[in-house]
Amino acid sequence: MLGTKGTLKHYRTQVHNVPLLFCPVCHRVEVHYKVENEYEVLAEYAHSDGLSEIDFQDFSMEDEDEILGNCVNREDEDPLDIVQNQIDLSLDLLSVAVQLNDTEWEAELKRRLAVMSRRRMKLLQKHS
Repeated sequence: MLGTKGTLKHYRTQVHNVPLLFCPVCHRVEVHYKVENEYEVLAEYAHSDGLSEIDFQDFSMEDEDEILGNCVNREDEDPLDIVQNQIDLSLDLLSVAVQLNDTEWEAELKRRLAVMSRRRMKLLQKHS
C-alpha cells in the first residue's frame, strides 16, 4: 500500500489532508492506522458542528514523515519506481506462498503481479 494524503467525506463533511494508505491494485483506501482514532474523533466533531470542510493537518499532532515513514512507497515517488518496487515485493511474497503451499495466497499474488506488470508496461511505453 502506498502512503499518501487525501480528502475523505464523513457524512456531509470533507476532511482534507488525511494520511491514507492506498492499494494501487485494488484501489482500496484506508485511513493510516497511526491516525485512525484521531481522524474519527475530528470527523465526528466537525460533522456535529455542521462544518462542510476541515483540514486534518490543522488539528493533527503527528509529523507527516513519521506517519508515512513506515510505508514502502509514497505517492510522490516516480510511478515506475513504485510499480517496480511493488512487483519485487509481490515476487518475494509469492516465493513464501509457494513454500507454504498456500494456493489461495499464491493465486492472489499472481493476479496482483499481472495487474502491476500491465501497469509497468504502460508506464514504460509512456516514457518512450
